[in-house]
Amino acid sequence: MLSDRIRTDMTQLLTLALAQINPVVGDVEGNARQLLEARQQAAEQGADLCVTGELSLIGYPPEDLVRKPALMRAVASALDMLAAATADGGPALIVGAPHAEGGKLYNAAYVLDGGHVTGVVRKHALPNYGVFDELRVFDLAPPAGPVVIRGWRVGLMVCEDMWRPDSAECLAESGAEFLLVINGSPYEVDKRDQRLAHAVARVHETGLPLAYVNLVGGQDELVFDGASFVLDRDGALKVQAPAWISGTTPAHIRRTEAGEVVAEAGPLSPEPEVLEAVYSAMMLGLADYVNKNGFPGVVLGLSGGIDSALSLAVAVDALGADRVRAVMMPSRYTSRDSLDDAALCAELCGVRLDEIPIEPAVQAFSTMLAPVFGNRGPDVTEENIQSRIRGVILMAMSNKFGDMVLTTGNKSEMSVGYATLYGDMCGGYSVLKDVYKMTVFELSRWRNAQKPEGALGPDGPVMPERVIAKPPSAELREDQKDEDSLPPYERLDAILEGLVEKELPHRVLVEQGQDRDEVDRIARLLYVAEYKRRQSPPGVKITGRAFGRDRRYPITNRFRDRA
Repeated sequence: MLSDRIRTDMTQLLTLALAQINPVVGDVEGNARQLLEARQQAAEQGADLCVTGELSLIGYPPEDLVRKPALMRAVASALDMLAAATADGGPALIVGAPHAEGGKLYNAAYVLDGGHVTGVVRKHALPNYGVFDELRVFDLAPPAGPVVIRGWRVGLMVCEDMWRPDSAECLAESGAEFLLVINGSPYEVDKRDQRLAHAVARVHETGLPLAYVNLVGGQDELVFDGASFVLDRDGALKVQAPAWISGTTPAHIRRTEAGEVVAEAGPLSPEPEVLEAVYSAMMLGLADYVNKNGFPGVVLGLSGGIDSALSLAVAVDALGADRVRAVMMPSRYTSRDSLDDAALCAELCGVRLDEIPIEPAVQAFSTMLAPVFGNRGPDVTEENIQSRIRGVILMAMSNKFGDMVLTTGNKSEMSVGYATLYGDMCGGYSVLKDVYKMTVFELSRWRNAQKPEGALGPDGPVMPERVIAKPPSAELREDQKDEDSLPPYERLDAILEGLVEKELPHRVLVEQGQDRDEVDRIARLLYVAEYKRRQSPPGVKITGRAFGRDRRYPITNRFRDRA
């Protein structure tokens, strides 16, 4: 019969919807709505199975929040509701959620179909490095066999399980027809190549196609870039979902007449180039931090320098000009060029710029402190007072209007402590915290030349060329330049990359052409600035060794690398 032949043909094709959702950690009810919306999109695409990312029901990473019994009760209720929704004959649904069993707690993937929970796969490999510390809150599960979904034996894995061979090998040996991985994989530069390398390795080891589904969105310091994909059994890329965008992407897995299982060609979104990806990470990280935490907007100090100019551009692109407020706070040392450049940055980005001179407050502090300071001459104390006055002004505006203060310091400065506690470090979030100064220059030139997808800011330049070209200066004393205190940023960033990103011994940096005394000096500054970094606001993770979750050094620490 024709109807029997149609059913037989249909069992040879499984249509997946790779659903990139942006959950909010702890918002079980809201995340469940997102899951239902994703499933509806999958149904409209004719999908048999809608696949969402790791811990999509509670958000990732949940950290100690998963210890809350009330959260687990909310998870159980939401899973019941989601399972019941699959009784309508539409797509099956894979949901990431914690799973409690036998007094243990697992990071798991739930298969929901036909109104029921039809399978649970618990995460076997728990990452405990870099930004991850899952062993703190989850228990290890043994490798699992495949689950049956719509007549297919699916090798379902959770994130880190793909990065190691044992889970995939166990699934292949147990009869899996293809591998399916749900992920909460944060963005960092070159992360896509790492993911693909591990995925290709699993494909070559098993001879099975592989589908990879990632989250999208910002969560505190982390930002998830989506970029889900499907590989065929030979490792060829068959489907590439967009980076940085929520939504569902269709993919097809087929059984051939020869009995092989293959991935069919589908949508192939272009891979963003490096600067576009970094800028997109900063935009999405800031937007979600502000929006998910309920701030109406941001306020920042606009100095006329490149760091604040780039921070302003990212904020406007992420939130829109009407949610960004800039403040110029000139002192006696502020140049006319800086005043003009700040005004032009604000004009190009379409934001309101308030000007609040700090000289009256500087004089007031000088008078107040004169009896204590006596005849001691000016030094860094007076410079830091200026910075802290600016911090007080910004926090006052934050308190009065509700906007979050956006700090503007970069990773080069934070590495060596070229920042003032309770001054320019004062604020709620930083988009440049993990961006070195030379990359700040590159990003500024890039953004002046093009507008990233989804940006709410201007189509043209966001800062005058002079902001990029002029020598950086904090303008806290007469004729001050950053290079008065630091090596040129080309040399400084090269040394910091070796010390921070690669943990290279000093002798290796010297062999690479760096000056030994300069390396030793920068290393000393790096160590002694740890107490400042510990008090700095969170910021978007960009590199493989972001300060904070990635690089955790003790504040009190006498070790020094003399090699």
